[in-house]
Amino acid sequence: MKLTFWGAAQQVTGSMFLLESDDYRILIDCGSDFDLDEIGRKTRYDEQKSVFPFDASLINTVLLTHAHIDHSGNIPNLFKEGFEGRVVCTEPTLALSALLLKDAANLHQKRLNARNGANSKKKGKKKKEVPRDYFVEKNVIEALDNFVPVAFGQRYRIADHIAITFYAAGHLLGAAHIVVEVFENGEKKRICFSGDIGRSNYPLLTDPQEVPNVDYLICETTYGNRLHENTNSPSDALADVIKRTCIDIPGRLIIPSFSVGRTQALLYTLNKIYADHSFPNLKVFSDSPLAHSSTKVYQRHVRLLNKEARTFQDDNDMLFDFDNLIYLESSDASRAISNYNEPCIIISSSGMVQGGRVEHHVEANIGNPYATILMIGYASEGTLGWRLLNGQDTISIRGKQLPVLANIEKIDVFSGHGDQNDLIKFVKMQDPEKLKAVFLVHGEQQSMADFQNKIQQLGYNTVEIPLRGRTYEL
Repeated sequence: MKLTFWGAAQQVTGSMFLLESDDYRILIDCGSDFDLDEIGRKTRYDEQKSVFPFDASLINTVLLTHAHIDHSGNIPNLFKEGFEGRVVCTEPTLALSALLLKDAANLHQKRLNARNGANSKKKGKKKKEVPRDYFVEKNVIEALDNFVPVAFGQRYRIADHIAITFYAAGHLLGAAHIVVEVFENGEKKRICFSGDIGRSNYPLLTDPQEVPNVDYLICETTYGNRLHENTNSPSDALADVIKRTCIDIPGRLIIPSFSVGRTQALLYTLNKIYADHSFPNLKVFSDSPLAHSSTKVYQRHVRLLNKEARTFQDDNDMLFDFDNLIYLESSDASRAISNYNEPCIIISSSGMVQGGRVEHHVEANIGNPYATILMIGYASEGTLGWRLLNGQDTISIRGKQLPVLANIEKIDVFSGHGDQNDLIKFVKMQDPEKLKAVFLVHGEQQSMADFQNKIQQLGYNTVEIPLRGRTYEL
């Protein structure tokens, strides 16, 4: 049996791991690589003559840990290049993947239209080369027809000698740790792929489930050397910010937020705050059609949420709808908020303030000293969110250089990733005497190195940090 690391190797995005046994090939995750810039992507794909460094038609099955694009975003391309198998995941992951992949396809289509221009079909005008990793909606529909949902805890046989089980990982609705059992030469071997590890007591989601002892553990390290800073509950932390920014002064609170997962946690927390506190009737604008669609998926899967959320649903009928919440669907409605002069809260994507409608809201309010931009998650280097968090006096938006007069704040209670303590707790589920190796993925290099040192001190001696393309015999 061989395991090859084709993505999220000494970097955060692009999760993709190839497990081979007796000519049966399993791809665990098939994510988009956001660590590559345009030149790097073109160079890699030209060298490979493909989006993938292997023949897609030889893959038998894909196992998907969760719906986020850095784990699912290349699945349509796998089918484009000849894959004919199944994509096995949980039911909520199927529903959220459908939304995210169609959204990505629409974005690709807009970029293609912009590349070729309105007159690209005129005779004699040559079209620009289409990036290899672009797909459109028909490719997504083809892929989704081959998704197979499996329940948490259900042992599911994907081949005569291979069985899988999904365990709830927290992090996102439907997210899973996947344990793969392989029977070779009369011997059973177990491999666990962590996916993204959630945190305890997160709004809506259950805590990460315990997994059984395995022989090999593939563990993410996004927060491998960091601890979450805020110790308040999400309700208390958010209520404090709202009071200071919208009530004590008649201000406006803008919250950049990822549409899938983060926005649902925010809306649920706001619903609880409005039910538990005597807050004034502040309008809350949720400005993301994708977030609205994702919220409906969360509402349909109440049975998979944590006990507190299920109890709140029983007592209040709705997890996410409350009197002052307004969903904005059209771009015109989004832009019109600029004319709303009362104190309010605006939740809009994307979370790193890189693209999406939130750029307009930041641009319209960055010079307003009565406005606050609240960052609630990680922003990668170079993004507009990263520049705001690093205290730049001026920022460039849509080609305009603007002074930063708005207040910039940050809380991390809504981060969906477990921190170093959560990751250690996950690893310590395994007996160090029985575990043959730990492979660290999905993290920045320093984060991986620090986490490697940390768990080696706990008695886990064989801890590898694989390079991209490195193959290990298990």
